[in-house]
Amino acid sequence: MDTPAAATPPGLDPVAAARWLRRVPPVSPWLHEWVGERMAARLDWIRRTPRAWLSWAPRLGGEQAHRLVAQRYGAARVWLGGPGAAASMPPASAARRRWWPWGRAAEPAPVTVPQLAADGVVAEPVELVWANMVLHAAPQPRALLRHWLDWLAVDGFLMLSCLGPDTARELRALHAAHGWPPPAADYVDMHDWGDLLVELGYAEPVMDMERLTLTYADARRLLEDLRAWGRNWHPGRHPALRGRRWHVTWLAAVERELPRDAQGRLCLTVEVVYGHAFKPAPRAPSGEVTVPLQRLREQLRQRAAG
Repeated sequence: MDTPAAATPPGLDPVAAARWLRRVPPVSPWLHEWVGERMAARLDWIRRTPRAWLSWAPRLGGEQAHRLVAQRYGAARVWLGGPGAAASMPPASAARRRWWPWGRAAEPAPVTVPQLAADGVVAEPVELVWANMVLHAAPQPRALLRHWLDWLAVDGFLMLSCLGPDTARELRALHAAHGWPPPAADYVDMHDWGDLLVELGYAEPVMDMERLTLTYADARRLLEDLRAWGRNWHPGRHPALRGRRWHVTWLAAVERELPRDAQGRLCLTVEVVYGHAFKPAPRAPSGEVTVPLQRLREQLRQRAAG
């Protein structure tokens, strides 16, 4: 993000990203689940126990990770919002019961049934917005972060994770060497996310990152993961679909030129950005000073005369 004031990161095509977000995957991507588990462990840092929380795009962000948060805050009300949220709603017939070994039904087990945030509207303030691995694909990240802040109760907090700019750096170098367009969007640096959070009114943002090195037996397996995590949303990507010849050429280039580890497996870097921030209490309004218009005119005349 060239500047925190940018509505859309310049290295992201908002139309392409929005189209991707409207797609509901059949299962959550494994990388998102892994990152979500890591982010759920960071909830140990937060002493506040939410009475209500919002899970944003749980199918894309990771349904297993969502369940980890739901188990941690078992008594809290749960809202599901964002792209594909309805796909994570349990069926109406799934009234959970505990069953004794000999078949006699016990009383229904207490569960918190999630509520769907219709049209993205949460009917109550929440103490936690959980947003795992979705912000890097947001067509309008400023607006989304502002919505989350509006939904948070005072002293509530946002937990987020997303891809960082070093993601797929090996593929970026390969494409640049061949004169091909970038293979992925220009993801935002964690410091820029932190600056934007402060600008929008969040308090005490804490941002950090980690780099993962994923290894693959071949280029086809690597491509399968890339397709599960997203698409190429860079504005300068190829303007049309590529044919089979391009597909074969790309696979061969990856096999030939991507770095390999000691076991001969292809290496790919993934940078994951983590962050959390709080919603502060509103500041007391500053005192107002009323100045008569006649006094202002007199001051202007005195300055002109002087």
